[in-house]
Amino acid sequence: MPYPSDHERDRPWVMRTYAGHSSAAASNELYRRNLAKGQTGLSVAFDLPTQTGYDPDHQLSRGEVGKVGVPVSHIGDMRRLFDGIPLAEANTSMTINAPAMWLLALYVSVAREQAEAEGRDVDEVLAKLTGTTQNDIIKEYLSRGTYIFPPGPSLRLITDMIAWTVHHVPKWNPINICSYHLQEAGATPTQEVAYALCTAIAVLDAVRDSGQVDPADMGKVVARISFFVNAGVRFVEEMSKMRAFTALWDEITRDRYGVTDPKARRLRYGVQVNSLGLTEAQPENNVQRIVLEMLAVSLSRGARARAIQLPAWNEALGLPRPWDQQWALRMQQVLAFETDLLEYEDIFDGSHVIQAKVDEIMAGAREEIARVQDVGGAVAAVESGYMKSQLVGSLAEYRRGMENGERVLVGVNKFATTEPSPLQAEGAKAIETIDPAVEKDAVAALEEWRGRRDGDAVERSLATLKETARTSANLFEATVDCARAGVTTGEWSGALREVFGEYRAPTGVSATAAGGGDPGIERVRARVRATEAELGERLRILVGKPGLDGHSNGAEQVAVRARDVGFEVVYQGIRLTPEQITAAAVQEGVHVVGLSVLSGSHLEVVPHVVDGLRAAGAGDVPVIVGGIIPPDDAALLTERGIARVFTPKDYELTDIMDGIVSLIRERHGLS
Repeated sequence: MPYPSDHERDRPWVMRTYAGHSSAAASNELYRRNLAKGQTGLSVAFDLPTQTGYDPDHQLSRGEVGKVGVPVSHIGDMRRLFDGIPLAEANTSMTINAPAMWLLALYVSVAREQAEAEGRDVDEVLAKLTGTTQNDIIKEYLSRGTYIFPPGPSLRLITDMIAWTVHHVPKWNPINICSYHLQEAGATPTQEVAYALCTAIAVLDAVRDSGQVDPADMGKVVARISFFVNAGVRFVEEMSKMRAFTALWDEITRDRYGVTDPKARRLRYGVQVNSLGLTEAQPENNVQRIVLEMLAVSLSRGARARAIQLPAWNEALGLPRPWDQQWALRMQQVLAFETDLLEYEDIFDGSHVIQAKVDEIMAGAREEIARVQDVGGAVAAVESGYMKSQLVGSLAEYRRGMENGERVLVGVNKFATTEPSPLQAEGAKAIETIDPAVEKDAVAALEEWRGRRDGDAVERSLATLKETARTSANLFEATVDCARAGVTTGEWSGALREVFGEYRAPTGVSATAAGGGDPGIERVRARVRATEAELGERLRILVGKPGLDGHSNGAEQVAVRARDVGFEVVYQGIRLTPEQITAAAVQEGVHVVGLSVLSGSHLEVVPHVVDGLRAAGAGDVPVIVGGIIPPDDAALLTERGIARVFTPKDYELTDIMDGIVSLIRERHGLS
């Protein structure tokens, strides 16, 4: 990276693109190509089975392998992923949470192998490793859904990992507290700052109280805590949010943890601008959205991001192609190297307008932090459902503003007339598609791996892992032993599932207030009552999340609106098999099944629900689906018996509810 040598100009941030798909080999090729284009850091996207601790041959992995990231099942995959990339010289961000300890153990093990192959000192190489593991499990319970274990054991894994890295990999960021997904789940700027800082407090308290880190070293722990934030399109508000975030973090680490070094207290954060704010309608508008959102976290030098990764213009349509990612990278490079942005001190210092907004966000965040601490802290606020219900309520309010036109989305709810886009002239070729053979190949490779490893060594290492998990000892070295023995991702997670159990987080749906007073809702509610009177029973809808896609925001909003218009709603949360959804639909006697799939696995998992209902004698129950579904795939789903397909352009939930009532009436022969 050609950093300027003078001290007047600020150094450019680390430039990344979030990438990975299909296989370790294909992703390695993509990474090396991106690095050659001037990308200065890697950001690894793992597929959903890896993120949730399953191997490619697990039932829940069906249709998900290689779709939204790269499958990494064992150390062999990690070796291939970074083949030809010296880890001692890389800056690698890994978006991994529940199995973060496992993926870092694989990464460290490969770094050790590289050092040994080159005859270098292993400890010296480990001391040079730089990068980040996301490892923020609190926000997984609140928004993204790739959690595995209950909050207590999950916090223990985070604590053990932080303690180990402070002593052995001192330049690594063992946790990347991630407010990004909180904003996607509906958080206001105040809530985003408050809940992220509550997570940081819970983690730092746990590390301090564990006895694994000397009190004098808490400054080192704080210095390695990083954040990953979301930058939305409300430019002034987002920039003020980051200035408030910076000031509050400095205040908390100084006053609560006694950190005296101002450099250690500096808020170190990376950014991905708001992917879920990108639109399927007129997707070319996403280019200017991305640039404006990038400015919000780069213009203010005192609160500037130190790493930025941008989505591609077509992410609302599907997986971006290499050219699309290159365009996103070039946006960063133009800003950093062609403009004079980095040549000045903070251009907002002294602005009374900005300072007033910063003060407002800080005051609100302090109040919300106090409320969370009063209920027992972040973990207790997750278990009680408090934080989740607040986010679901905020997102419901946001959607109401969008639907009634108070919040304008250009090309969606206003200025919707458009010319045909030459960017989409290639049709299905305008996005990257994953060959269905990827999953079959991954399963075959996994079977081969299991056949040629030392089975006894695997069993011994897993036994030691479980024994250690039943004590209070640090789990990282036992995890490294598993990695080097050839244990798989599913086996490591399965062993800890036996000890820690699994968890299903509160959905926040039942605690969200209904949208009373809306004429549209009242009209549909009257239709629901009339239909119930004609059928002689309550109308019931099952909202389901099949597969491993944990992005439940849309499903939760559908559930809330369905309840608002009078449906009895069956919503059991995320990560269900098609068989479980079918069984629940039959048992509850629902009138319609609504499925939400954002991971691209819709062609594999959705038809299984239709087939299951037919096999159970409930083939007359219509199935509808919503998600990021290309038009060609929507046609295929319709051919397979799906009654309706909704995509992000179908944003008016009340109209969708009205259509569902019409669908039920049609299926029951009502006029």
